[in-house]
Amino acid sequence: MTEKTSYLVKAVDMKENEGSISHPWNPNSLIHGTQISRMTGLKRSAVNLVRIPPGKESFIYHSHQKEEEWIYILSGKGIARIDGNEYDVGPGDFMGFPTPGVAHHMSNPFEEDLVYLSGGENVDVEVADFPDLGKRMIRYPDYKMEIFDLKDEKGFGSL
Repeated sequence: MTEKTSYLVKAVDMKENEGSISHPWNPNSLIHGTQISRMTGLKRSAVNLVRIPPGKESFIYHSHQKEEEWIYILSGKGIARIDGNEYDVGPGDFMGFPTPGVAHHMSNPFEEDLVYLSGGENVDVEVADFPDLGKRMIRYPDYKMEIFDLKDEKGFGSL
C-alpha cells in the first residue's frame, strides 16, 4: 500500500502524527515530535517539529560527515552544546551544521518545553561520530546501521 501524502500539513495533523523517541545510548534522551517533511512526501530534505520536555535531552552529542543539519528555536529555552562549548538558546536562535560538522547536542534543564524546528539533508549513506563515546555510526539505505569504535579506525593501506 502506498502512503498518502499531502502538499499541505495542518497543525492538527502534525499533532496527531506526533511520536516519541529516545537514543539508546542516552538514558536522559526524550524527544516528542513530527517528521513534517515525510508527511508531504519530501525525500531529500528533512523538517521536523521537535519538543523536548523539561529535564530531558535530544539524542546524544554527535557530528555528521555527510548530512547538513540545522535547528531553529520556536519557544522555550535550552542549552546547545556545540564543538565542546555550551550556549543558552531561546526563541529565534538558529544553529547550522555544515559537513563535515562539529559535534552538537540540545538539552532542556528548564521548566517549560523546548520547541524547535530541525532539519537537513537525507542522503543514502551517512557517517556520524559520537565523540563522548568514541563511536562511529554508518547508516546505509533502508536505515541499516553499523557501529564501530573510533579507536579501531585504520587508514587506507594500513593493516
